[in-house]
Amino acid sequence: LSRAGYRVEHAENGRRGLEMLNAGRFDLLVTDLMLPGMDGLELIAYLRRQGNRLPTLILSAKSSVEERVEGLHTGADDYLVKPFAFDELLARVEALLRRTRPEPASTELRVANLRVDLLRNRVFRGDAEIEMQPQEYALLLYLMRNKGRIVTRSMLIKEVWQFDIDPMTNIVESRICRLRGKVDRGFSPKLIQTVRGYGYALRPEE
Repeated sequence: LSRAGYRVEHAENGRRGLEMLNAGRFDLLVTDLMLPGMDGLELIAYLRRQGNRLPTLILSAKSSVEERVEGLHTGADDYLVKPFAFDELLARVEALLRRTRPEPASTELRVANLRVDLLRNRVFRGDAEIEMQPQEYALLLYLMRNKGRIVTRSMLIKEVWQFDIDPMTNIVESRICRLRGKVDRGFSPKLIQTVRGYGYALRPEE
């Protein structure tokens, strides 16, 4: 973990670990279960009784379903059985840290050279500013926030229009056409893709 860029403190037993946790600030606890003095489950249970929600990963040779369930019920957030691949441990550590470190709110969305300034509600393709009607802007935001994913017609109706409309209407197709004309016409790469039989995706044309 140190080689992966993390600052790591080591405790040789559960009681020493508890002392270190009470004396400092930590982002994550990785603990074995079979520790001298105070075992891992006792350590986790004590922290949870004190209202300490520190993300906790159990790393143990105890591998039965009952033992894993007991660890999670005691308050651990994840459980990894020894022997393990270090890449998996690192991935689980990173996943636990992401949950407790929300990314700062972005003021900009970007796909290739398409950019939306969320503070000023302005759209740019390269250096050129693109004028948008409110519904076109809402449609573009939804596509950009789901960049690379396929969004269906029904998803767009539900999330962008947010009211019941005639299922036979071509409102989605017509608005996509208008948006494509503004965002893609005269620019490269083409970004608004039609995925036949599924819906649409905002991603550079392959």
